[in-house]
Amino acid sequence: MLQELSHMDRITQLQDEIQQLLTIMASTIVYLTSRANFVQLNGSEIPITKQRNPEKFDEPEAFEANKKELVTDLMVKAKQVEYLIQSLPEPEPEEEQEKRLRALDEEMTLANQEYIQAVARSKDLHSQISSVLRLMLEETDSGLVTSTK
Repeated sequence: MLQELSHMDRITQLQDEIQQLLTIMASTIVYLTSRANFVQLNGSEIPITKQRNPEKFDEPEAFEANKKELVTDLMVKAKQVEYLIQSLPEPEPEEEQEKRLRALDEEMTLANQEYIQAVARSKDLHSQISSVLRLMLEETDSGLVTSTK
């Protein structure tokens, strides 16, 4: 059971890391599309028809430094995700899973039978206690009736 919890912890951690990776990727795309300036790529074949205001884009040096930092962040997070994937256990063979599930089903059936027996026993005890209390109350009531006469 403890080993299963450890596997589930790894899976949860992997889910968290993938979520963080996706967040970094989305932030990177937002940054690259919103803070880049339009530049001429191949000579004069395709002219630049639009310019951004200077406060809306980063200087080329800062933009390159930020791109490198974003790539580094992506690579580190991707390596963390890869490491977590590698640390996951091998899948259990189907035959083993079937045996384990059958054993759990047998345990559950036995526990359910024990529960039904316990409920029946508690009902029986409840009825016995109720009978004794009724008998005691009847004796008390009959004793009071005779003493008041």
